[in-house]
Amino acid sequence: MNISYLVHEYHVKGMASASAQETVGGTAHGAHRLEFIDFTRGIVMAIMAWDHVSGFWNQYHHGGEGILGRAPPFVDTTWFLLRFVSHYCAPTFIFLAGTVLALSSKKRLEGGESQREVTLHIAKRGVILLVLAAAIESPAFSNPWTYFGVISCIGACLIIFSVARRLPTKVILLASLLIILNHSFLDLSFIPTAPNWGWYLRIILHEPNYDRWPYIGLYPIIPWVAVMGLGWSLGNYLSGKSAEDVKGLKRPFAVLGVASIVAFVVVRWLNGYGNLVSRMGNTLVDWLYVSKYPPDLAFLLWTLGGMCLMLALGIHIQGRPWFHGGLSGILLSFGRNPLFFYLVHLWLYRARFPDFAPGAYRPPFYLGLPETLLFWAAGLLVLWRLCLWYEKLKRQYPKPILQYI
Repeated sequence: MNISYLVHEYHVKGMASASAQETVGGTAHGAHRLEFIDFTRGIVMAIMAWDHVSGFWNQYHHGGEGILGRAPPFVDTTWFLLRFVSHYCAPTFIFLAGTVLALSSKKRLEGGESQREVTLHIAKRGVILLVLAAAIESPAFSNPWTYFGVISCIGACLIIFSVARRLPTKVILLASLLIILNHSFLDLSFIPTAPNWGWYLRIILHEPNYDRWPYIGLYPIIPWVAVMGLGWSLGNYLSGKSAEDVKGLKRPFAVLGVASIVAFVVVRWLNGYGNLVSRMGNTLVDWLYVSKYPPDLAFLLWTLGGMCLMLALGIHIQGRPWFHGGLSGILLSFGRNPLFFYLVHLWLYRARFPDFAPGAYRPPFYLGLPETLLFWAAGLLVLWRLCLWYEKLKRQYPKPILQYI
């Protein structure tokens, strides 16, 4: 999913090398001071891998929450929660894509590039993501190249931000908040659905669904572009901050995360505004069953609140001597290579040839939950080694097409 945008300009290229020390705002305050971003991405990428391997091989794992107001039922609470935990992924990817975009854009400008060069660079990356989505992501899900998924959404948002980034940060922040708070009132009925182009345009803008093959999609630009806008605002705020300033953000991130989750409870309790899928009762599933396609306010409050808590945890532990080893070291390697991880993990866990027929997403046989968990864990170890190899490859060949993946 981020997936996230362009770690090449910003990420730490080695876990112990002095050459890995990245600076922001032109001042070197110390190595790895923004690795809490990579740490957070690494967590949600491992969770995302679970969601996909389970979706590929488990009979009772499914999604579709909120598509055209629908709420497909789950077999039981366990399977619901095994899917629900993955909701953190897309919001975190897209939010932090905006954060890294802001940091890398400022770094390029301070390095002497013109506004035109930065604009073209971002737009080109957006186009490359659209190509990768059609060529690699879509067939992994047995979808046609027209499928508008998370990579397509991020690519389109990058193209938008190649121009919109020139707006003042306060304007981007305000516009993003207004979109998130009001997108549920958006009415696209003025766009005709009889021609396929109208149907597809509504999918891309705000009405995700699978009802008219091959014009399908799950991640509309609205409101995801606003989530990227929130991330952009954070990136501009972080730019130029000292290491001590960053450490001081631990408590604000934690408070914001808790406040967002409390707001989620209030929105679900009131069961009106902010709920594209209404709460039908008082069970755990009733409270947590929110709309992801498109993301309603309740969904974003819960997931972005959880992301803030992960960022706070990352800041808390990023200076520890053990941070670059063990589990956190593995997560960092994932977070430094989000797009590479995303593209590779789909085919690693799919483990079968592509097909493009509706319904062909079903596997040749189903795995039980223990076998799927084992497959997931083994796959993460393989992906860890591949990410380390890819980082080494990028250090050896820093300029070619590898920088875009």
